[in-house]
Amino acid sequence: MNLTFLPPLNASLNLLSTVLLCGGFYFARRHDIERHKACMAGAVISSVIFLTSYLIYHYHHGATPYRGTGFKRTLYFSILISHTALAGIILPFIFFTIKRAIKGEIERHRRLARVTLPMWLYVSITGVVVYLMLYRLPQ
Repeated sequence: MNLTFLPPLNASLNLLSTVLLCGGFYFARRHDIERHKACMAGAVISSVIFLTSYLIYHYHHGATPYRGTGFKRTLYFSILISHTALAGIILPFIFFTIKRAIKGEIERHRRLARVTLPMWLYVSITGVVVYLMLYRLPQ
């Protein structure tokens, strides 16, 4: 089964999540709650699709080794390790942030979102960076 289309798809989904998270933040700051909700729902959906695609790819393909050396290798693994660790940590934060919004606990939602958003953005952005370093930039 040829799954070579999945890494660029995954990077695109991470980029889409980043754009939607930024849009959600923008609309929240302007009290445009309907657009905020739409962007955040889109960010969740693109992240779920990403995670599904990522798991399928790695189940069938396994890990892709990074062949760079020296500083590039150190930089790559620093980004990858922080990305992976935070990706595991962020899931309950996202869940509880959404739960508080749905329950109408807006002030609690805002307080938690101030922590969740930067972590989620970091994971989304570094997902794209990892893809670029592994597949598109010279190693």
